Amino acid sequence: MSASTSVRDWLVDAAQRIDAALGPARVKRIVLPPLADRPGKEGEFCAVQLDDGSVGLAFTLLDGTLAALHARGDRGQVGRLATELVRGYAEGDGAERALGLAAINALTRRLYDRAGFVADNSTDSFGSLRLKPGDRLGMVGHFTPLIAQARALGIPVTVLELKAELVREEPGLVVTLEPARLAGCNKIVSTSTLLLNDTFEAVSGCWRGAEAVAIVGPSAGCPPDPLFAAGVSAVGTAWITDAEAFLARVAAGEKWGAASRKVTLTPQQYPGLDVLLEKVSRP
Repeated sequence: MSASTSVRDWLVDAAQRIDAALGPARVKRIVLPPLADRPGKEGEFCAVQLDDGSVGLAFTLLDGTLAALHARGDRGQVGRLATELVRGYAEGDGAERALGLAAINALTRRLYDRAGFVADNSTDSFGSLRLKPGDRLGMVGHFTPLIAQARALGIPVTVLELKAELVREEPGLVVTLEPARLAGCNKIVSTSTLLLNDTFEAVSGCWRGAEAVAIVGPSAGCPPDPLFAAGVSAVGTAWITDAEAFLARVAAGEKWGAASRKVTLTPQQYPGLDVLLEKVSRP
């Protein structure tokens, strides 16, 4: 990935390479969680399933994305080429971007399965940051359980937020709108929403000197190559184990349970997109 290539452009190109290597994939179905005033975590993500059964997810609670997706309905999406949805990630509005990222994530899972790559189970929910006294923890997004864990260890926490009304400072905790304040943190955890709201490049420039950086969330099911190139040390995401049960639970806004598992990818155990594509391209 060159310095001038955005993560979004890289992922679109990667999805097209995967589709070219494996043969054209089509959209089997799109599943949305129900609209709710206060959805639980499991009610925040849409799902795209391809015709081979692969499933990809993306966050839907940015700027009315979920309401827009419900208002549009299928609109002929079922049966379309997956790469047509992928183009929405590059060029579309919030709803099209979410479906496009979910399609990229589904194509990625299709590649993993065909290449025989299996991600490792997560040891925790925060990318194995292994917090210890003396650390300075940065967060992109609010991870309430981790804040409590860090403060119990006497670790100061800096939280980067988008909502001005949440900004505050108190002993051991800073909530800020300024990405540059992450620069003093040696360990950072971020939501995968960075991949949807055009903030990845701006924020990743502030963690270059960090000892460990984790990006976590179901939206991060894409090839992690550009994330690792930007200094990320672990990507935590969701791995669907029972597609039919999982999609039924998404549609109902229910907890995913055993229909999915949490996995972590690191530069040490992830072979890289080029290696995976070479495996599936061999005669």
